[in-house]
Amino acid sequence: MSKIIIFDTTLRDGSQTEGISFSVNDKIKIANKLDDFGVHYIEGGWPGSNPKDKVFFKAFKGKKLKNATIAAFGSTRRANIKPGEDINLCELVKASTDNVTIFGKSWDLHVTAVIKTTLAENLNMIYDSVSFLKNKKKEVFYDAEHFFDAYKSNPEYALRTILEAQRAKADFVVLCDTNGGTLPEDIKRIIIEIKDKVTVPLGIHAHNDLGLGVANSIAAVEAGCTQVQGTFNGIGERCGNANLSSIIAILHTKMHLKSVPEKSISSLMSTAYYISEISNFKLPDNSAFVGHSAFAHKGGVHIDAMIKNNLAYEHCDPAIVGNHRRFITSELAGKMPFVMKAAQMNLHLDKKSPEAMKLLKDLQIKEHQGYQYEAADASFELFMKRSLKKYKPFFKLEGFKVSTEKRFDGKIFAEASIRLAVNNEELFSASEGDGPVDALDKALRNALSKFYPNLEHMHLRDYKVRVLDTTSGTAAKVRVLIESQDEKDSWTTVGVHENIIEASWEALIDSIEYKLLKDQKK
Repeated sequence: MSKIIIFDTTLRDGSQTEGISFSVNDKIKIANKLDDFGVHYIEGGWPGSNPKDKVFFKAFKGKKLKNATIAAFGSTRRANIKPGEDINLCELVKASTDNVTIFGKSWDLHVTAVIKTTLAENLNMIYDSVSFLKNKKKEVFYDAEHFFDAYKSNPEYALRTILEAQRAKADFVVLCDTNGGTLPEDIKRIIIEIKDKVTVPLGIHAHNDLGLGVANSIAAVEAGCTQVQGTFNGIGERCGNANLSSIIAILHTKMHLKSVPEKSISSLMSTAYYISEISNFKLPDNSAFVGHSAFAHKGGVHIDAMIKNNLAYEHCDPAIVGNHRRFITSELAGKMPFVMKAAQMNLHLDKKSPEAMKLLKDLQIKEHQGYQYEAADASFELFMKRSLKKYKPFFKLEGFKVSTEKRFDGKIFAEASIRLAVNNEELFSASEGDGPVDALDKALRNALSKFYPNLEHMHLRDYKVRVLDTTSGTAAKVRVLIESQDEKDSWTTVGVHENIIEASWEALIDSIEYKLLKDQKK
């Protein structure tokens, strides 16, 4: 089989995710990252629908990318008008992209009930639109919207729609499971039934409404499709699109099919996190291949087996996709997490050594106090380094003060001031925030920015508080978990105290220290 073409629609379909709103600058950053990674096509948006996308296409006009081709997206012409009079098609031409991808109706239900035209006119719309764009010297991909639902309803008409695109010399016909409701066995069966009746290459565009977007895309490849459309991290309208992070990894590790350049596979995880960062959309820890927990092991039996043979509980080497193996610290895991973590720190720690026994005892004391390191891997590494005296703090706290004020207009005002010392130089900073922890975070990073400018590339993604002893009321200990993220990774830290500010401070300090430690290793 020939190489699988990866068509990324993060910037178009992904932008339809609830809660995501890309700026033009966001879209440019993601496009450049996708180009560096090596996808073949980047669907930049719909120039006929909004000014933002027009600006995006203008930014890439005449620009030669390393790997990717920018694609402009739109629809077939409207009913009963000429292609040259259709505003949408004219805007696609003005976008000046080498590739144009348009969608049209395959399902007779949509033709008669949604766009309210005749079945014959719909066929004309498909042919005319593809022909018009081909005459403008464009590479044209035709997305057959709702194709699988259409085929199940009226196979003869559904097939006629894509044959019209083929007759107009479309370069690819992409079969779309737009409602995301088709099963993999039906995807495969339908493609096998039609592929001998078409000569144009076929692609797949799957949505994830059944949680089967990836499975359907893989089934389509097995049936003969040579282009896969999707989004990074599976973002998209409703339940999202087929997740390219998983699809690319499956093609490479399980099917041994070429897609993106071989050298790019090891940056799959960092690319997924970068796009998560720009999207302001959290990458789930349990995401296949690229998630923080994808290769994490907690049970002592699992860990013991993994030490003996990596194949015991892992389906592939995490390093292939840029991830890494983690052994999670908990009462279930014994001393092995210390041994494995020490190895990652290039230290030898014997399981039976006094150091290992002391670490386990210290851990048990910490967990009795309320610390939970299985959910705070970054704090665990710092705990290890501090205990083994293999850690030098990046700064020293002289003191901080936090105040919160509720004003007459009902607004809450928080302010934090902090004094630190770095290399014997005293630093002072004061900042306002949405709350005391936000103010502390800003004051801390402002104070450290002179010495550690890379801190601007991280931010807090999540903040969780749990009361550990509800019988103690407001005097109870609380456990604070802070998740932080930069452009390549995420990490979690923990703090425990009766005072929520002190617990937050402890987790916050670990978060900053871990970022600095992580960057120092590069």
